[in-house]
Amino acid sequence: MKQYDLIDNTLELYVKKSPVIIRVLMFIIAAATVLLPVLGVIGAINLGNELKIGHIIGPLLSGIIGFYLLRISLWNTYGKETIKLGDTTIEYVADYKWFKDGKQIINLDNAVFSFKEVGYEEDKMGSLFIENDTEQICSVVKLPISQIEVIFEKLSNIAMIK
Repeated sequence: MKQYDLIDNTLELYVKKSPVIIRVLMFIIAAATVLLPVLGVIGAINLGNELKIGHIIGPLLSGIIGFYLLRISLWNTYGKETIKLGDTTIEYVADYKWFKDGKQIINLDNAVFSFKEVGYEEDKMGSLFIENDTEQICSVVKLPISQIEVIFEKLSNIAMIK
């Protein structure tokens, strides 16, 4: 399965989706982590209890944990990385569908496209690595090394044309 698209000067690397049951469970756990403490505070106030600092800190902390779980769920469902070659720069963005994160911009001068092996050696998986003299971009999407070699050859050709 091809996990990338290269259209014009934009490369999109897609995360291999986890099984549906795992993704559904992650979304349910993320929602429960946020909603249950809030419902507990509302229930306690309805029973006549006073609003205490714990009623604020508890839902706030669980909201932070729930947000983190939502990010993981979105990444495993919709995650992709976009690498755009401009005239003088390379722009990297991690896209979770509902929001974007990890934006990096590096200079295109002396940029080298390569890969680093990740995981077990027999899996033959790696991640795309782009670096120049002072900066670097390392993809977190694991791709078969055969696909990575094709990608960075195409990217090197595009970079040479500019």
